[in-house]
Amino acid sequence: MVDSINVQPNSPKLSSEEESCLDYYYDNPEDLPGNLDLEPNALPPEITLIDYTENTVNQIKISNPEDCIPYLKSDSVSWIDMLGLGNKIAWQQMAKVFQIHPLIIGDIVNVPQRPKIIHDNNQIIIITWIVRINSDFEPFEKEQISIILGEKYLITVQEKPEDDCLKPVRERIKNNQGIIRKQKVDYLAYSLLDTIIDGFFPVLEEYGERIEKLENEIVFNPARHSMQKIYELRRELLTLRRAIWSLREAINILIRDGTNLISPDVLVYFRDCYEHTIQLRDIVETYRDLASDLMDIYLSSVSNKMNEVMKLLTVISSIFIPLTFIAGVYGMNFNPEVSPWNMPELNWRYGYPFCLLIMFITAVGLIYFFWQKGWFENLSITLKEDD
Repeated sequence: MVDSINVQPNSPKLSSEEESCLDYYYDNPEDLPGNLDLEPNALPPEITLIDYTENTVNQIKISNPEDCIPYLKSDSVSWIDMLGLGNKIAWQQMAKVFQIHPLIIGDIVNVPQRPKIIHDNNQIIIITWIVRINSDFEPFEKEQISIILGEKYLITVQEKPEDDCLKPVRERIKNNQGIIRKQKVDYLAYSLLDTIIDGFFPVLEEYGERIEKLENEIVFNPARHSMQKIYELRRELLTLRRAIWSLREAINILIRDGTNLISPDVLVYFRDCYEHTIQLRDIVETYRDLASDLMDIYLSSVSNKMNEVMKLLTVISSIFIPLTFIAGVYGMNFNPEVSPWNMPELNWRYGYPFCLLIMFITAVGLIYFFWQKGWFENLSITLKEDD
């Protein structure tokens, strides 16, 4: 007998900004076990049943989970795909037909959950994420995918009904590609998990390109918003790292402990999934180190840019300080009639042109001196980069 399901639609939901930091779902202290955080007016999920053997495949829309019972008694493989989290009535029917524990339904519905694998009687529940990349310098988009593996059936629950991320596996079954239709339901579980894990690689590849672009921006034109991009990049990579580590740990437990629902031949394929998670872990760790190094590069670039600015100001000051000294000396207006040492130049016929000539020669001499030292070469490069 399946326990009742408590639905409390007023449980706290996370905003998209909070979810990007991967704050897992949490229950309020007053919530009862098996609480489902569903929208009050949520529509029932769109349920598709794919029943196939090596020679046949049937795909039908299901309005009531009880319609799946005849297919579960046959020797074919039955894949029940649910688009959307649904409502209370739909999950009461699913719990009755497939004997799903209310706590497991809570983990499926209350998103986001930590990626994990749960053994429950004759079922294996796999909760993980699939990720998609957005536009440049935008956080990645994630979706929780839940897989319930039974003896002759498999249930998938996709959080977002508008995005069908499992379509590639559905097409392989429809077109009879590979060996998926020759295998049992455990191989279907592997195919789905492999598709989900492989979805991380394009996302990490995009983050590698983002790191390269951000590095060029920091080196050639560091700005205050560059620091913000670095912090956001590190936070998103940390989110990916937590998801990959949790999934890797879950698959490792599945391989290590074993189960009668997965044959030894198919368990080898799950080891391949485990190897992929190790590759993902190594990539994300490398990118996190590179993102940390970007902060040092930013500080060095800002410091170098400040040094070039100070050098430019020093050159300008060094040129104008002697000129200011000369202008200050001849601006004291001594009286030459009192003494011949009281600035006799004031009565010279060409005193003013002579003074300008001295100032010009001084400025040109200093510019030539700085040019010989190579200062203007670095300054010209800096000015071109700013343009």
